[in-house]
Order: sequence, then C-alpha cells, then structure tokens
Amino acid sequence: MANETEEQDLKDHKEPDQSRRNFLKNTGYAVGGLVVGGVVGSLLRSPNKSTTNNNTGNTTENKAPAGEAVNFNQALMYFTQEQFLITEAATERLFPADDNGPGAKELGVAYFIDHQLAGEWGLNGREYMQGPFFKGETTQGYQGRLKRREIFDIGLQEMQNYSNKKFQKKFKDLTPEEQDTVLKAFETDEVKLTTISASGFFKTLFGSTMEGAYADPLYGGNGNMGGWKLKNFPGNQMSYTKIIEQDKFEKITPVSLREHLPHS
Repeated sequence: MANETEEQDLKDHKEPDQSRRNFLKNTGYAVGGLVVGGVVGSLLRSPNKSTTNNNTGNTTENKAPAGEAVNFNQALMYFTQEQFLITEAATERLFPADDNGPGAKELGVAYFIDHQLAGEWGLNGREYMQGPFFKGETTQGYQGRLKRREIFDIGLQEMQNYSNKKFQKKFKDLTPEEQDTVLKAFETDEVKLTTISASGFFKTLFGSTMEGAYADPLYGGNGNMGGWKLKNFPGNQMSYTKIIEQDKFEKITPVSLREHLPHS
C-alpha cells in the first residue's frame, strides 16, 4: 500500500508541472515564444518553417540556399509589416538601384530606419521635448511635441491613405511612376495634413534614407557596404599611413567596424 501511495503522489506531483509546460508552450511563452510570437517571430521562423507533405507525411524544412549567409539583423524592432513595406518601397524610389549599384531595398535601408525608430532616435531621447511649443524658424528644424516614431506612424499612414485615394491601390502596389507622384505630393506639401507637415515628413524620410545607405552596416543598413562602394568610401580604416604620401588616388576596399573585433 505504501508503494502505491508513493507512486500516486509522484504522479500527482508531475501532472501539474507537465500541464503547465504544455500551457506555456501552446500559448507561445516557451522557448522565447513571448518575443518571437509577433512580427519578429514570423520573420525569424519563416525561413525554417517546417512543412508537411500531406501525401507522404514527410516533414521538410524551407532553408536558405546552401552557402547563402543569413543576416539575422534584418528583423523588425518597431514597424508593423505594413509600415515596413511602405518604407521599403518609398526608400527604394528615393535611392533606386541602377547600373552603378544597389538601391535602398538591397542595402536594407528600411531595416536601418526601423532600428533607429526603436531606439533613442525614435523617442527623441536626447532632445528637450517639453512645452511651450512654437513654430520654429527654418534654421531650427522641427519644433513640436511629436516623437519621430509618431511622425513616421502618421506619415506612413497618410502615404497609404493618399495612395488609396488617388490610385485605389496601396503604396507598395503602385508603379514606380505612381510612387514618385505620391512622394512628390508630400515633398511639395500638395498633401494637406493636420497633425504634421507633409514636406517635413518627406525630409525626415529622405534624410533617414541617405543615412541608412551610408552608415556603418552595424546599424542595419548599407548592406555589404554597398553604399560605401558606390562612393569609393574606405569606411572605418585603422590607418592610412601606407598611402598618405602618395600623389595619386588610391581605391581602398572598405572596412566596417566589425572588422576591428579582436581575433582569437
């Protein structure tokens, strides 16, 4: 009888723990599910998502092609998927790919902007944001209570609204010429907004696009240092002593901050 009682007690002790584990797993909390349950999760999981062949019952994985490096920095930290697609399309028109090299999409500019909005820049963390608020002079730039991430939220939604109104399509689905029309309408304040300046948003978007194309890849853009290569910019070199005395231009392979890590 004692052994039976002990076995039953042990069984009763294990069941709640197992039940709790199943609950956490099913509700997305296990194995970091709380973090990867939303937009970021779908992006991280989709390349390796298991799929089952209904005819054979075999399970296969959709993996990146052999030899293709996966950039795990390309994941969303602030944007919704819709906001990201609008930004990606808009920045590609502002910095398009051509025979000279990659455009904003290939350089990962939209990821750069997303990562910046998720941090202090998006929150205006290092700026005085208290009232009273007055319209600033041209030389002062933006003066107001809205944070940059809020300006992007409004601006991207208004771009979508204007696209739907004028062309009956989402911005990402417009032709390049139609997308240029929308961007031009914002640049010239043809679009009348009540909460923000359309041209002010355009300037912020344009400036962020250029920063994403030319900043160190550490920050999410300038993929493969493609922006630097377009300008023959050497990046973060440790020294120029070998060429400083030369009278001719020396083209140097660019170096990112990552290259300065200590090697074991």
